[in-house]
Amino acid sequence: MENRIGSIISSKRKALGLTQQNISERLNISYQAVSKWENGTSYPDLELLPRLAAILGTTVDGLLGYPVNALTVYEERYKSEDYYWGLRPNDMCYEIMKLMPPEKPCRVLEIGCGEGKDAVFLAKNGYIVTAFDAAQSGLDKARRLADKSGVGIELFKADIRDWRPDEDYDIIYSSGVFCYLEEGLRREFTESLKAHTVQGGLNALNVFVEKPFIPTPPDREKSESYKKGWLSGELFMYYHDWFFHKNDEIIFDCNSSGAPHQHCMDILIAEKKG
Repeated sequence: MENRIGSIISSKRKALGLTQQNISERLNISYQAVSKWENGTSYPDLELLPRLAAILGTTVDGLLGYPVNALTVYEERYKSEDYYWGLRPNDMCYEIMKLMPPEKPCRVLEIGCGEGKDAVFLAKNGYIVTAFDAAQSGLDKARRLADKSGVGIELFKADIRDWRPDEDYDIIYSSGVFCYLEEGLRREFTESLKAHTVQGGLNALNVFVEKPFIPTPPDREKSESYKKGWLSGELFMYYHDWFFHKNDEIIFDCNSSGAPHQHCMDILIAEKKG
């Protein structure tokens, strides 16, 4: 069996700025043992896996290379007959269509599709859409919406913290999901998206950013992922070597939880040029 765990440990360790010695000290083992895991000559003992996963900010499934089937608070929210985010497409969808209309086969990946409103909209307009989310109830509603709209979408369940692309796409799109990336995973994750975008392709992304004058939204989860919020311009920095079609910061009103509140968001649409 291929020793995938070694490369996963190495990747996540480096993304967090940890050394093999750091890992070994926290697990009370030798750094040579960590080195052997990473070069594929041995495996961690089973009893070490939960502790190792916690140190690296992932799960045991994530260490073993499996998509994480973690339930989120949205699992319950999406069980309602109503659509939590509504059915109006995100404005970025229209901007994508202007910049790269589907005049030829155009593959789109949506990261964190929720109940599928944007994925279905893009599919209805001629794009070949693949999308994933961590909430099964959202994926079920996305399938029903796609069936009702008469379009086909490839949907699968995965967690943004553990999933990485292994195919190339013309457009990679994500709205409101990057806030779940821990600080140490952000650069590595965006680099993986950039590497799997074709030349001339687009990444259309947004992320909530922290502002001291905006109160914490009432529906925001108190999770580990939110301990270190994104800073203004942080997303743009990771794409400094791409051509920017849009790099904006906005503050907007929201009523998603039934209680009026505000968000600050950075929005990026960038093109990979040769």
